[in-house]
Amino acid sequence: MPRPTDRPVPRASRTGEQTSAVVFPGLAGTTFAALGKFLVLDRFARPRVRVADEVLGYPLLERFRDSTDDDYSESAQVASLISSLALAERAETVRGARPRFCAGPSFGLRPTAVYSGALDLAEGIRLTAAIARREREFFRTHHSDIVTHTVVRVPAEPLAALLAEWNARGDRLEVSGDLDQGFAMVTLRETLLDRFKRAIGSIGGYSMHTMRPPAHSTLFGELRTAMEQDVFADVGLRTPRIAVVKDQDGSIVDTAEAMRTMLLDTFNRPFNWRAVVGTLVAQGVHTVHFTGADALFTRLDSTVRHLHVVKTDPKSALRPSSLPVGETV
Repeated sequence: MPRPTDRPVPRASRTGEQTSAVVFPGLAGTTFAALGKFLVLDRFARPRVRVADEVLGYPLLERFRDSTDDDYSESAQVASLISSLALAERAETVRGARPRFCAGPSFGLRPTAVYSGALDLAEGIRLTAAIARREREFFRTHHSDIVTHTVVRVPAEPLAALLAEWNARGDRLEVSGDLDQGFAMVTLRETLLDRFKRAIGSIGGYSMHTMRPPAHSTLFGELRTAMEQDVFADVGLRTPRIAVVKDQDGSIVDTAEAMRTMLLDTFNRPFNWRAVVGTLVAQGVHTVHFTGADALFTRLDSTVRHLHVVKTDPKSALRPSSLPVGETV
C-alpha cells in the first residue's frame, strides 16, 4: 500500500528567506469532536489514518469516536500524532514552510521524532500506542494520589519560596513545566491541591487545570525505567534529518542516542518552553509554524514576543476561505 511521506525532505532556503521552525503542541483539544472531521476529510490526514489502521489492527477513527477517555486514550494519542504530522505536511505544501528546526513540548516530542526522520510513520504510531498503554498501566498501580496542576500569573520568587517552604516540611512539590514567566505546572499530592490553590491565590496567582495522570516529574523514575525496558527496547531510532530542539533544556538533538534520551526524559524531567524559545531565537529562527490544535503555546508571551507565529490547525485546514484557489481538503 502506498504510504504517505513522513515528512518532505527539507529544501534549501531561498536567498533572503527567514529561518523557520515547526512546533508540535501537546494533547490539548484531542477529542473526536475536534479532530474527527479533519481526519476523515483532509487529504494529508487520510493516508496516515490508513497506515494507523494497518499498524494498530483496528479502525482508528471508530475506536477514537467510541472512546470514553479523554486526551490520554491510546486512540486519542495516535489521532493527535497523525493529525499533527498531516498539518505539518500541509504547512510545507500549502503554506510553503521550509523549517530548519523542529520541536514539540511534552507529547509533541512524538510527532517531532517522526517529522525529524528519527522514526518512520508506522514506527511512530506503534510507539505512541505502546507508550499510552504502558503509561495507563503504570498509573493504575503507582502514584494514584499525584496530580499536575497549572498555575499562572505567579511571581517567580514567591512561587519558589512557596515550594521551598512546603518541601521543607515534607510536602513534596516540584515544577514539571516552565511555560512562561509566572506560568508553570506543579506536581503534588492531590490531598494538598485545595490548600495549594489557596496559597497560589494568596500570592496573587491563579489556578488553571489539573492533569490526571500527572506528568514530567522526578517522582516517575520507575515509569522511565519501565518505558525503557518494555517499550523502547526494540525501537530503532535514527539520526534526525532536521535539528530537534530538546524540550527539557533547549539543547540541540542531532543523534539517534540523544533522540532516545529526550523521548525517555519526558517521563521524569520537567519541560522548559522558555529554553526552547531561547534556542530558536539564538539559532536565528523568525517564524514558527505550530501544526496542531493549540490554545496555549501560540498565545504565550514567551512565544509571541520573540517569534512570528503561524498556526496550521484542524479548524483552519478545513476552512475553504483559507485555502489557495484550487486547493481542496
